[in-house]
Amino acid sequence: MKTAQSRWVFIIDVAMFGLMLAIAFYVFNRTGYSGLKTVVAIGIGISVLVYILRNLVSVVPVPKPKAERKRITKLVLIDEEGESVKEWYIESETSLLIGKTTSRSEADIDLAGTDYASLVSVEHAVLNRVNSDWFVEDVDSGNGTGLRSANESVTKKLESGEPYRIYSGDLLYIANTRLLVK
Repeated sequence: MKTAQSRWVFIIDVAMFGLMLAIAFYVFNRTGYSGLKTVVAIGIGISVLVYILRNLVSVVPVPKPKAERKRITKLVLIDEEGESVKEWYIESETSLLIGKTTSRSEADIDLAGTDYASLVSVEHAVLNRVNSDWFVEDVDSGNGTGLRSANESVTKKLESGEPYRIYSGDLLYIANTRLLVK
């Protein structure tokens, strides 16, 4: 791709120099206006100078260092103002059920007492750890699970049954309830 682009730039450069030579030839051999000759000579000189400087100075993109990902240690329930309400330490766990504890089932991350508990399914989502990586998966919940990656403003609705990798700083939406991954 880059060589094809370089080839086209070279062809355009050659065409531009050909056009400048044709203009210079016409102005210096066919016209008698000395002011026009001066303007054309200055224009050609500036064009050649710009071409030389452009080819001498090359911009090499500097690769950004990859942000080091912090290890996930806990989930933080946050309220409407963004304040921490409750925390669950998950560092030593391998699999966790997010939902509501009832008389028939127990959720590891129990959201029964939250403001939007009526929108949270009994079995809403699961978190699974593989080595040191965590994944969230919606388990066919009624109101869905969302994921907003850290430093992004868009929340992605998760497909049921599909695992999504999560990182520290991500925000999980369990229906309208927000869990910050730390």
